[in-house]
Amino acid sequence: MTKPVKFAHVVYQTRRFDEMIQWYQTVFEADIVHRNPALAFLTYDDEHHRFAFANLSLLKPDGENIGERGDIGVNHVAYTYADAGELMKTYARLKAAGILPYWPVHHGITLSLYCRDPDGNRMEFQVDCGTVEDANAFMASEAFGANPIGIDYDPDRLLERYESGESVDLLAQRPAGPMSDIPPEHGMT
Repeated sequence: MTKPVKFAHVVYQTRRFDEMIQWYQTVFEADIVHRNPALAFLTYDDEHHRFAFANLSLLKPDGENIGERGDIGVNHVAYTYADAGELMKTYARLKAAGILPYWPVHHGITLSLYCRDPDGNRMEFQVDCGTVEDANAFMASEAFGANPIGIDYDPDRLLERYESGESVDLLAQRPAGPMSDIPPEHGMT
């Protein structure tokens, strides 16, 4: 298989059309490329669109085929940042906008923040903690076998460390601590 070289786009079906568009504009500082009452397309770079939204309130107004959140669909979509400093700057910006992660966890191979959009779609904002070779070696280790989930961390404390000038390499190091519990809102418990 030819591997993708970049993330392309995600299409969401929603009954919170306007709220979803506003949230993605805030989080990703995205621009609307096209919008009509049924569909909207947004981008944050030179790609023609990174997100598309289908307005189910217009397309399926009677509410047919509505299941509970988590029955079908994507568990989360991941976005990788350049380093822990970029992740912490994103955390600070989102926190100022009232958007907080529901699960800050260091997986060992990634330092991650999980967030939910207004429809409950889950996404992971992450930083790789080393090379692919480092990740593969860690995933083959006894430490990973004993704790494949990771360790919770306090993003406010990590942000303080970043703002005090600590190196991004130190920020990305796996902390000591007990194995994290996967939060129920992650849809895996």
